Amino acid sequence: MDRALTEPRILRLQRLALWLGILTVIYNLLEGLVSVAFGAGGEALTLLGFGLDSFVEVLSALGIVAMLLRIRRSPQEPASRFERAALCLTGAGFFLLVAGLLATAVFDLATRHRPGSSLPGLVISLISIACMTALLAAKRRVGLALGSAPILADAECSRVCIYMSLVLLAASLVYRLTGFGFVDSLGALGLIWFSMREGREAFEKARSLES
Repeated sequence: MDRALTEPRILRLQRLALWLGILTVIYNLLEGLVSVAFGAGGEALTLLGFGLDSFVEVLSALGIVAMLLRIRRSPQEPASRFERAALCLTGAGFFLLVAGLLATAVFDLATRHRPGSSLPGLVISLISIACMTALLAAKRRVGLALGSAPILADAECSRVCIYMSLVLLAASLVYRLTGFGFVDSLGALGLIWFSMREGREAFEKARSLES
């Protein structure tokens, strides 16, 4: 945390982080429901995985919202206690995503499933890239100013969502231009790699707060 920050400035930054968390929850709930609806309807495995990741974003953001509310209610308690819980929630969400994506990717390859359309993936990925880029920039500014590992981890969750949006965009474009259906499964494997890395880092940061 910047030592030059005054108490009123810290409170303003925490309020901003709280509203960013609430906005992330609302946006990703909508994005996740739409993506899963199209993905489960046979449109694309990558789109289904992207929708599941949106719910991971919701979990991560809810952890930040809960952390900030608990810090405001119990300022005498060590902040690291609430920060560890938020980081563990983010890490657990990522590993749940890995399990779900791996199972669906194996099933997709075994059944030789091909997506029905790439248009939903194109539209959703472009909207997500724009929204998540704005949220990432705002969360990083607040997280760096407060020196908050959980807020920065949540920002990285938004960064991974951008990466996943790019994977979804690439998979949708390749399928639309070439008809190569298995790029959908390759895209899902890319999502698994990003999720494993971020989940592991979240737990590592949580353990570092225990020492």
